[in-house]
Amino acid sequence: MIDVFPAASRHSADLGWLRSQPSFSFGAYYDPNRTGFSVMRVCNDDYLAPGKGFGAHPHSDMEIVSIVLNGQIRHEDNLGNSVVSSFGEIQRMSAGTGVIHTEFNASEETELRLLQLWFMPKERGLAPSYEASRFDIDKMHNALLPVVSGQADGQTASIGQDMTIYLSKLEQGKNLDYAVEPGRKQFIYIIEGSLQVHGETLETGDTAQIEAADGLSLAASEAVFFMLIDLP
Repeated sequence: MIDVFPAASRHSADLGWLRSQPSFSFGAYYDPNRTGFSVMRVCNDDYLAPGKGFGAHPHSDMEIVSIVLNGQIRHEDNLGNSVVSSFGEIQRMSAGTGVIHTEFNASEETELRLLQLWFMPKERGLAPSYEASRFDIDKMHNALLPVVSGQADGQTASIGQDMTIYLSKLEQGKNLDYAVEPGRKQFIYIIEGSLQVHGETLETGDTAQIEAADGLSLAASEAVFFMLIDLP
């Protein structure tokens, strides 16, 4: 079963310094029918104005992933981490028993675009931790590149949940097959372009929630940059 949610159906917020399009209920926006998918709770496509960002705020018992699409993000926390990341890099924070952090656009000139992803942890009450990692941008061309995984092997960022985040850039006319294990779910987000998923057309900003699939056939009707998340 594939449920497609067009970009136009998603909530949009514009605070001047922040433009955001959440896939699920977030902050002051609440939709009882859109509160998450599997262990996923947040998927925000955020644009931050130069020099702007989120001041010090707490989190607990949440796995938080930031994927930079354009510009640079500066992360600081009470664990002593201070990191600037750009495209090709991942920031993962396991909030555990509690952490306080800030996130700002590190540039005073360029807009920052990033995906903010939150997931429920497999175990609650663990010690908080933070990790910044880098992936090879070239390896996601015409392939599904794992960038975050609960089975991290040194090639991906680790995460405290049984899940994997993939990024892919498919050229027009190229296709991929994704084998699905029984009982697993998948979430797809189209960052840019157009993707065919079992006859369903997904355009820029569209999302899809997939359950009980035997496998996924992914075809680029035009050049496409997308994210696929495999979930329990």
